[in-house]
Amino acid sequence: MTALLEVRDLVKTFGLGEAATHVLRGLNLVMTTGELAALLGPSGSGKSTLLTILGTLMHPTSGGHSMLGVDLTTASDHALTEFRNLHIGFVFQFHNLLPDFTALENVLFPTAVREGRETLAARTRGQALLDRMGLAERIHFPTANLSGGQKQRVAVARALMNRPELVLADEPTGNLDRASASQVMDLIAEINREEGTTFLISTHDERIAALCRRQLVVADGLATG
Repeated sequence: MTALLEVRDLVKTFGLGEAATHVLRGLNLVMTTGELAALLGPSGSGKSTLLTILGTLMHPTSGGHSMLGVDLTTASDHALTEFRNLHIGFVFQFHNLLPDFTALENVLFPTAVREGRETLAARTRGQALLDRMGLAERIHFPTANLSGGQKQRVAVARALMNRPELVLADEPTGNLDRASASQVMDLIAEINREEGTTFLISTHDERIAALCRRQLVVADGLATG
């Protein structure tokens, strides 16, 4: 398998001096293309911090982070934005959808931002993704009118819109009932299997973790698994 991302001696500290909080303490991690991995650990262990750094939304205090052979630790903010838009998708616990926009408009948003316009090809892909998510009858509904499970499926479709190599999901089923959570995970596993998209999913739910082929545990600022 091809290495997709590598993290070397990653350190993240918030604050200075006696008030400093050491969240990541020399964490190492390698993920290969096509993995479906769960990220486990107690609250405050650094899972969200790690995902934020991997998503190029936060700089580490020290250490190295590369993806697809690109050193992301030393890249400029502009280069990180370009890289993120091309290669990384995000699914958040609270969806982060635009409530007055339709499901389709939300899914098309990443491509519109990247290309500055909506294309027929993008619209076709967005509709196909929502159809795959079982939302063909809801594509023109404002997301404010959708259920929690439907919103999270829109969020998954949006994360996949630009065909990213890596999707980072931070507690994507944390606010869903068991049936909706299972449905979202089934879709993620299907996309992973059929398209080879790599997923790293932060979760406290052992049932969700059990559906992933790899379990990574973050504790004391380090990762094992």
